[in-house]
Amino acid sequence: MTETAALRTAPLRARAEIDLAAVRANVRALRALAPDAALMAVVKSDAYGHGALPCARAAVEAGATWLGTATPEEALALRADGRLPDDVRIMCWLWTPGGPWREAIEARLDVSVSDLWALREVTAAARAAGRPARVQLKADTGLGRGGCQPGGDWAELVGQALAAEADGLLKVTGLWSHFACADEPGHPSIDAQLALFREMTGYAEERGVRPEVRHIANSPATLTRPDSHFDLVRPGIAVYGVSPSPELGSPADFGLRPVMTLSASVALVKHVPGGHGVSYGHTYTTAGETTLGLIPVGYADGVPRHASSAGPVLVGGKWRTIAGRVAMDQFVVDLGGDEPEPGARAVLFGPGDGGEPTAEDWAQAAGTIAYEIVTRIGTRVPRVYVNESQTDGQQ
Repeated sequence: MTETAALRTAPLRARAEIDLAAVRANVRALRALAPDAALMAVVKSDAYGHGALPCARAAVEAGATWLGTATPEEALALRADGRLPDDVRIMCWLWTPGGPWREAIEARLDVSVSDLWALREVTAAARAAGRPARVQLKADTGLGRGGCQPGGDWAELVGQALAAEADGLLKVTGLWSHFACADEPGHPSIDAQLALFREMTGYAEERGVRPEVRHIANSPATLTRPDSHFDLVRPGIAVYGVSPSPELGSPADFGLRPVMTLSASVALVKHVPGGHGVSYGHTYTTAGETTLGLIPVGYADGVPRHASSAGPVLVGGKWRTIAGRVAMDQFVVDLGGDEPEPGARAVLFGPGDGGEPTAEDWAQAAGTIAYEIVTRIGTRVPRVYVNESQTDGQQ
């Protein structure tokens, strides 16, 4: 949601500040890494928690010509918004039987097909709509999730897709796949998947498929494997300035800047004696007389409960650590005798250049990945957008 100007300056229980200038800068940096390929900005799951519509518009302003979503509902919402250029391509790939195929066709979406059941449903919808579907065939080159198996299954899918294309029911606009281990430098599956992708796309093209785009490169492959860029790169988490993996490098190593800063207002500061239990289960007990600060966000807001007694927070210019368990709506930090005023800003994570923790710091504390940290921030935390207008004139 875009907040009003008053809300941007008013005290809030919590806020996720989204820097749209950083989105634009990140897209430009990613385009520079893949100068010969088009760029699809993946905005699934509400743009990884950042807000799909504002981030999609910012990405397009910076030169993204495709947008990617998981579900058709996400893609349909983007098209219905009406503020994206008509020539921006929108693709969705997570389909189940009975999905809104006709609506997708009428909205000019690119839809992914991995199996004959999906091909049957999309061709039936195309007949009903009276217009051809834009279909991208997905190959399973080794991830083992969606996608068609190589060999006879792929041959049958390609053959039937070409027959439907000859009947005017669809246009095969893309051939694509997804890496399993591109975030692990040197993993042997990367080269194996690339070789199989070339083989499977080559087979389809020999049979007469003329795709607009071939694509397999996700964020880590966009950053580190130029031989995987083909016609289109498909970065997701990198658009939001988060490194796909610490082993690949930090965001700054790739010219990226984290987009989200999550903060809350300190709700209470109080003195307690030594030996005072803190939060459920008393898993934390104060070592001596100290001050405690109450931070009014919890796992209902997306703060991982696994970060209990571990998650870092910047309060009063110092890193603090969550004291005890994260509760549904709040957690506590031991302030060590400091007394910030109620209402003081507590920064859970941000770009890090103000001394605050980053999403990667939280991922390490919670035993997860930074993708999950930003994506899980809940809807009751307002998204406050800054730098909405593009003023640098760059494309």
